Amino acid sequence: MSVPASTALITNDATVLGLLAITLGAVFWTASRPSGFWQKFYSYVPALLMCYLLPSVYHSIGLIDGNASGLYPMARDYLLPSSLVLLCIAIDLGAVLRLGPRAVIMFLTGTVGVMLGAVVAFLAMGIIQPEAVAGETWRGMTTVAGSWIGGGANQAAMKEVFEVETTLFGQFVAVDVLVANVWMAVLLLLAARANAFDRWTRADTTAIDDLKRRIEAYQAQHSRIPTLPDLMVVLAVGLGATGLAHALAEPLVAWITSLPAEWRLQDYSLDSRFFWIVLIATTVGLALSFTPARRLEGVGASRIGSAMLYVLVATIGMHMDLGALLDRPWLFLLGLIWISVHAGLMLGVAKLIRAPLFFMAVGSQANIGGAASAPVVASAFHPALAPVGVLLAVMGYALGTYFAYMTGLLLQAMAT
Repeated sequence: MSVPASTALITNDATVLGLLAITLGAVFWTASRPSGFWQKFYSYVPALLMCYLLPSVYHSIGLIDGNASGLYPMARDYLLPSSLVLLCIAIDLGAVLRLGPRAVIMFLTGTVGVMLGAVVAFLAMGIIQPEAVAGETWRGMTTVAGSWIGGGANQAAMKEVFEVETTLFGQFVAVDVLVANVWMAVLLLLAARANAFDRWTRADTTAIDDLKRRIEAYQAQHSRIPTLPDLMVVLAVGLGATGLAHALAEPLVAWITSLPAEWRLQDYSLDSRFFWIVLIATTVGLALSFTPARRLEGVGASRIGSAMLYVLVATIGMHMDLGALLDRPWLFLLGLIWISVHAGLMLGVAKLIRAPLFFMAVGSQANIGGAASAPVVASAFHPALAPVGVLLAVMGYALGTYFAYMTGLLLQAMAT
């Protein structure tokens, strides 16, 4: 259950932003210690995970109210597109394409895992606690399927298609947010154990390692101490491209929504403003990687992009209420069974095709979290890999409505 804005100790967004900045600074300062307790601590717990969990603790104890704050929409709409531009600007697109089909296979496995997980969770809860899946519960589950395969637009589409009652919708939004955030925390924790996982699956990480080496070699070759004009140009490129993305997205969405309804373009999330903002920003960043703007990587473009991404991570963490598990335990148990089936299938297929943890984690998060968080998980492996998360998440937007609708039909058949 979310903390009401009136009872949160800190309600001023400027103060909340300051608290998040201090938290991020403290995490990175302690993570940079070369020895002692903190060095041992961060050898087990990734710094990125702490940037995510600490704000969730603030929200859970009532220090702040993430749901009443405007910081996440700001970070999602302004900082995320800017960070994608700056992270893409030095990307070696050819090396990304050479990552091969396993990334797509793991993404599609994640989609199937969400569909299968819905069925298994429904059947399991019918045995464990039949009341939890009685009545219209299946309708609410369709909205989670829409969110976990695609994104918010697909979730809203399922609400309308299956006529989900508002209160039920709100309950499953809570399940969606908490379970998805717990799973993201697990993926970030696993990222610190990537080498051990890859040894277990006997994965071939040559293409990923090659991409990392190319980026690091380029950075080493062109790196220099940035001047103030350098930093201003980096910000101009990142924020300017974000402004362009917003400017183009508005008329694009207006035009698409004016087209005949029977074309069903909304099924592909083409009427989603956020979809176009992310797509345009990523495209601009990739286009700039073929121009002299690529040299901005030498003055820290990707580092600035990463800093923006970490602010986004903190604002995402603000929405996770650790105490919510106690409010609706049976629905959350349903969600945990659901995500466990998804995770089990991902692990099995990763072992079968010898996929690196990177492909499994990003393929999963591109489904469960979408374009706002898939780059975060990808960057936990290396900042240069963030665009891979975006590209897979965009696939999720396109497939989300169709596969969620199929899941809804399966749930409806089991409920009747």
